[in-house]
Order: sequence, then structure tokens, then C-alpha cells
Amino acid sequence: MTDTSFQPFDTHLDQDRALAQLREAVAGADDGELFLERRRSEVLVFDDGRVKTASYDASEGFGLRAVRGEVAGYAHSTDISESAIRRAVETARLAVGEGGGTLADKPSGTNTRLYTDADPIAGHSFPVKVDTLREIDAFARALDPRVVQVSATIAASLQEVAILRPEGILVSDTRPMTRVNVSVIVEENGRRESGTAGGGGRVLLNGLLDPADWQAKAREALRIALVNLDAVPAPAGVMDIVLGPGWPGILLHEAVGHGLEGDFNRKGSSAFAGLMGQQVAAKGVTVLDDGTIPDRRGSITIDDEGTPSGKNVLIEDGKLVGYMQDRQNARLMGVAPTGNGRRESYAHIPMPRMTNTYMLGGESDPADIVADLKDGIWAVGFGGGQVDITNGKFVFSCTEAYRVKDGKVGAPVKGATLIGDGATALQQIRALGNDMALDPGMGNCGKQGQWVPVGVGQPTVMIGGLTVGGAQAA
Repeated sequence: MTDTSFQPFDTHLDQDRALAQLREAVAGADDGELFLERRRSEVLVFDDGRVKTASYDASEGFGLRAVRGEVAGYAHSTDISESAIRRAVETARLAVGEGGGTLADKPSGTNTRLYTDADPIAGHSFPVKVDTLREIDAFARALDPRVVQVSATIAASLQEVAILRPEGILVSDTRPMTRVNVSVIVEENGRRESGTAGGGGRVLLNGLLDPADWQAKAREALRIALVNLDAVPAPAGVMDIVLGPGWPGILLHEAVGHGLEGDFNRKGSSAFAGLMGQQVAAKGVTVLDDGTIPDRRGSITIDDEGTPSGKNVLIEDGKLVGYMQDRQNARLMGVAPTGNGRRESYAHIPMPRMTNTYMLGGESDPADIVADLKDGIWAVGFGGGQVDITNGKFVFSCTEAYRVKDGKVGAPVKGATLIGDGATALQQIRALGNDMALDPGMGNCGKQGQWVPVGVGQPTVMIGGLTVGGAQAA
């Protein structure tokens, strides 16, 4: 069998000459690396009874960085060649100048393997994938006569990276990713509603193309759509909220996680800046960012600077104990990097980013938490949201939520938005369920124009006094 792994120094470059160029780029700098990448991706979308999209993309390139203090010189190219690296060195040197910096310590090594290095695109033929999409479409339409539209997606990609550091070490990682999504639209009495379910991770497509898996996704998408078909306008006002386990952790990710990234705290722009060691959440609340969970969407064996990923405690029993760090911000803050230096591709500079961010569970029975809700909303599904890092204020829309009065779950509600700020919400956590769960593997995170795959998770959580934006007064 032919070895098809990414070997840029066998096919494009002489490693010793590339190392000499890199060392020239970082002379007098604090840090730097040569990041090489090859990526392949395939997306198939079946919509309205036909193949709507069938795309295959392949790219490769390098990024060269030299860092001195708060300044970074960065250049990238799709041409992995000695001449292109020479031009990149000249660009990086312009930003760094002639400083007298000392290179930071090299990253520690790791032999950990968190996921397969097999290519998920090659595991199944194109006709098999198309036939599976047709089966999903037919199955979802047969579930209920009210189904009027079905959309199904199969996506797979393989990212291969090699990172050459000025100490002469070369580290690499091969990162698969797969996802299957199903969306349905139902109609009754002239009203249409939709539901979506999906997920995946750093796994092959085998399990995701198993009928038992995609049939469960189709049923879940239909269930959500039918729930929304019966939904009434959401109330508006300040009330207590119960969040479901798993994917609702996206609120934690946005409202709290971004505020715990090292760059925002070093610059003092985060609502959590300067609060290390202080009580920032209710007692019992522990939040982690963990890139070491096998096969998860947000996991990385090494980050995009070559640092092994970590299981990093950010908030412990309500106290702020850590930030997520890349190498540059860690050095400037006098702490160790945490394996959170991530970039979208070779064309992007690394920065502190989340991996899998989640809140640990507590001891309460989830049913008891809902029963303790006197007048509020039980939110179990979320769509998009926005957050202001400087003050932690967030706005999130619910895709599945229910009105609760005196502990009794009432009608589903439509159009509910949750409004608050992360720091206050953490302090107002009143109960933690014993049902901590991670999301099914569908999260992407945007920051400064860069997108990376992430995971979220949490138990059932009760938060007191959030503002609910809705169609009518509570």
C-alpha cells in the first residue's frame, strides 16, 4: 500500500534548508515556526429530492511566523517551495526587526493519538454516499405525512499539518472530520416549522452512515419540527431559566469561554480580566477546556504551534483558576501555554482558541431542577447567538423551549431569546444536574474572521434572573 501521508520535505523541500531559512526569520525573535498544511474536503447535500451540492476541495500551503514581544510577522503561500519561503522570511523580518530576543522553550513532545489518521473521504465511494442521502430523504418523508421538505448532508475532510520549529524539531498531526446532518420542514394548516439534528467528530464515516445512526437523526429532526409546530409565542420578561444538557453549552462557550481566552485577558478587554483567583461563579461550578477527549470534534493532538493539547481547568468550584493560552500570550503573561494556539489554516496566524469547553455536572436530578422552576423557560435547544467580549453580554435564540409554571412543563414556545451577561449568569447558577453531556459534534467557532471546529457541553443548569425576549409580556 502506498504511503500517502503528508511529507512536504520529501516532495517539495529540503528540511535542512527550510530550517536554515526559519532560523534566519526568527533571529533575534522570541518565537516562530513554519506551519505546513494539506487539506481535502468533500460535502454532499441532498435537498428537495435531488443532489444539490457535490463539492470536493483540495489545498496546501505554508505559513511562516516570527514573533517578538506583541508583534508577529506572518507570511503564507500556496507554493511550498524554497523560493516562496525565502520571500516569507523577508516579510517576517520586516515586522520583527533586529531585536535581541531569546527563543522561548520548545513545546514538549507527545505520542498520544486521539483519533484515527485514516482518510474519511476515501472510506466510502461516491455512489454509496449518494444512495445513503436518498435513503435518508425517503426515510424522513415516510415518518410523517406533514413532512414537506428534507435536506441531508454528508461532510468529510482530512487536514494534515507539519510544524517545523527553529530548535529543529518537526511535529505533525493528521486530523479527520466527519458530520451527517438532517433537516426537515413540516407543514400543517398552512404553518411551516423546521427541525435539525446532526453530528459527528474526528471519526470515519462508518458509524455515521449506519442506518441506525442517521435514522435517529431524522427522527430527532422531525420531533423538533413537530414541537415547534405546536409552539406558542414566547413570553418576555425577567425569569429563571433551566438549560438542558449538551448542546446548550454553546451559551457557556460564547458568554464565558471567549472571555477566558488569554489574549483578551492580557489586553484587559475581557470581563474576566484581572480576576484570577477570585470567585466568578457560584460555588460548585467547574468549567474546563479539554482538547484531549478522543474522537471529539474540538479535540487536537497538538495545537497549531506544536504544543500538545491539554485538559485545562478554567473555573474550579466557582473560582477563576486559568485562561486558555497560545505561546505568545502565555509568554507575555508569564505562564505556560495550554495547547490552545489554533488557526483556521496555513493562511491564518494562530491565536488562543477553545477546543471542547464544558461545565462539570452536579448532584441534582434533572427532573427535580425543572420541578423547582416556578415561573420560567426550559430551554433545550439553541441556534445562533452573539456576545460582547468586553462585558460578556449575550443574546441567544432558542430552537426548542418550553414554558414552565409551578414546576409543570407547559406548551413549547417560539421566538424566545435569552439575554444576559456571562459573569452575572455564572453567579446566578442555582442548580447543576447529574447529567453532564457533550454536544453531538456540530460546533464551529468564529473569532477575528477565523473558524475552527469546537465542542461544548454541560449538565442541566438552572440560572436565576435572565431576561427573556419574546412576543408578549410574561
